Amino acid sequence: MSDATAAKPAKRMRFANVLSAEWTKILTVKSTFWTLFAGAVVLIGFSALWALAFSASFDDMSSNDRATFTPMLPIQAAFYFAMVIFGALGVLVITAEYASGMIRTTLTAVPRRVTYLAAKTVVLGVVVLLVGLAVSFASFYASQLILATKGLDGSLGDRGVLRAVIGGGVYLALIAILALAVGTLLRHTAGSIVVVFVLMFVLGIVGGFLPGSWGDTVNKYLPSNAGSAILSPTRQQGELAPWTGLALFAAYTLVLLAAALVLFKRRDA
Repeated sequence: MSDATAAKPAKRMRFANVLSAEWTKILTVKSTFWTLFAGAVVLIGFSALWALAFSASFDDMSSNDRATFTPMLPIQAAFYFAMVIFGALGVLVITAEYASGMIRTTLTAVPRRVTYLAAKTVVLGVVVLLVGLAVSFASFYASQLILATKGLDGSLGDRGVLRAVIGGGVYLALIAILALAVGTLLRHTAGSIVVVFVLMFVLGIVGGFLPGSWGDTVNKYLPSNAGSAILSPTRQQGELAPWTGLALFAAYTLVLLAAALVLFKRRDA
């Protein structure tokens, strides 16, 4: 057996070991549980509250608003509050190591920074994806119970609804990974969370005030507006197509992650 062939299993084993270590870290740190719990409570709770609000005000809505109403609207509104919390988790999993000084120990044990950051990204993505899918489905069912009192509810069998609910879990995982990239770039918890808040919340609001047709065009390409298109059962006016929007948000995430990796390899711990 050649040296190159013998080296391949070792590399795979080394990455598996790093994955295992990152899995242990993310599951044993108390902030992970509480941040995920807070995100779940906010997303499910606000989905129910928005469903209640839509149910109470539906008769007073304009004919255009009633015509464009979908059973996913309460969840879409709730996502704007919850996504910053899931983003905070992505920030914390890397900046907490800088704050505690553990990053030096980690990089001594795992000198290949690409391996370390890849393992952390995979573990974070898997954890948030699993939790995100569960929370997205729970939010859907909670909101539909309330919408049903006015006959506004839908089902997973309706056109585009199952895709939208599953897409919500995928979107949360991408948000967490994007936040991980921001945290790696800035290495500061508060500053990174502020940047994530601006990217995911503030820009979407500001984009709505941009004037003219160019403003409408720019608005739909902003990160949160592009990513949240996946939450619509059908393509809405002024939005990208659902999968196109999610793909664009994934591209934003990959660009930030690549930039984070470049700086991570060049800077001291």
